[in-house]
Amino acid sequence: MTDYQSLRRLLDPFRAALYDFDGTTARVELARAAAPDALFRLAHPFGDTIGANAYHDHAIAPLARAMPDLERRDWIVMAGPDQAGADWIGCGGTYTGTFVAPFLDIPPTGHIAHMRFHEFFRVDHGKIVEMQALWDIPELMMQASAWPMAPSLGREMRVPGPATQDGLMTGPRDAAQSDATCQHIINMLTAMKRHPSQGGPDVMELPKYWHERFMWYGTAGIGSGRGVSGFRNWHQIPFLNGMPDRGLYVDEITYHFFGDSNYAAVTGWPNMLQSITHDGWMGISPPGGRVEMRSLDFWRLEQGRIRENWVLVDLLHLYDQIGVDVLARMREVNKALPTGPIPIAGEVV
Repeated sequence: MTDYQSLRRLLDPFRAALYDFDGTTARVELARAAAPDALFRLAHPFGDTIGANAYHDHAIAPLARAMPDLERRDWIVMAGPDQAGADWIGCGGTYTGTFVAPFLDIPPTGHIAHMRFHEFFRVDHGKIVEMQALWDIPELMMQASAWPMAPSLGREMRVPGPATQDGLMTGPRDAAQSDATCQHIINMLTAMKRHPSQGGPDVMELPKYWHERFMWYGTAGIGSGRGVSGFRNWHQIPFLNGMPDRGLYVDEITYHFFGDSNYAAVTGWPNMLQSITHDGWMGISPPGGRVEMRSLDFWRLEQGRIRENWVLVDLLHLYDQIGVDVLARMREVNKALPTGPIPIAGEVV
C-alpha cells in the first residue's frame, strides 16, 4: 500500500530549489525524482519531452532567463490513486518573478509577473514516470498587454490559493474521505454532461453539488466567475452555445481522478473532445470537425459541496488545432513593444 505522506514529499527538494531559484539544484533534484525515460507533457507550444533534464532545459531554464529571480509558490500539493490504481501527485500554484527578458517572445515588462501552473505527476515504484502540466501562458501575455485574441468574458485576476489555506497536504491520507470527495466530483460531472443533450440547466443539479458562493477560477482568456450565475454567464453558456456536443465522446478519452481529503483533481491528455459549431466560441470560428481540449483541474469541498474550483485549459493548443498561431499573432500586433532584455537598476539582465 502506498504511503501518501511520503509520496507527497517526493517533489519537496525540487519545489524548494524553485522557491529560491537554483537551476542547478532544481535540475539535479528533478532528475533524482524521475525515471530516466519519464514523459513530460507540457502546454503548447512546448509539447512533449523525454527525461527530467530535457524538461528542465526546454521549459524551466527559459522561464528562469525571463525571470532571473524566479520563485515557485505552491498552494496545493495533494496525492492519491486514480480509478486504475495509479498514483498521482497534483501541484497547483504560481510562478512569479521580475519579467525582464522575453519568454516565448512575450515582451518583458520590467515588473513583477505571475503565471499559474497545474502540474500532475504519475509515480510508479517511487519514481515519476509521467508529468502532465499546464502553464497559464495567456496570463503572462495579458500582463504584458500583448494578448492578441478575443477578450475574456469572465474576470481576469491573480487567482488565489485555497481560502482555507490548507491545500499543502502533510498528514495521513484519509482514504474514505478522499474517495468520497472524488466521487462527489465524478457525480457532479456526470450530471453536468446531461445538459444540453438531455434537457435544460436544471438537469445538472448545480445547487446539489456546488456551494452557493463557489469560486470558479478559469484559465486566462476565459476568466473567473462566482456562484452559479457567474459560472453560467461568463463560461458555461458561451461554451455550450459554441460546443453543444460537449460530453458526448467520453468513451474516446481518458480521465485520471484522484482525491486527498477534501480536495480532488482530474487530469487527462486530452480530457475533452467536442466540435466548435454555430457561432463559435470566444471569437473562434467553427472549423468543422472535432477538437480536443486539455484541462487540468482542482476542486475543494466545504460542507459537502464545491466551494472552489481551479481550472487550467490549454487554450493555445485549442487555437493551434484550428490553424491559429496565437504566438505569431502576438508578435504581429506587438511589434512596437520591447523584444529584448530590460535594464533594471542600471544593469541589463
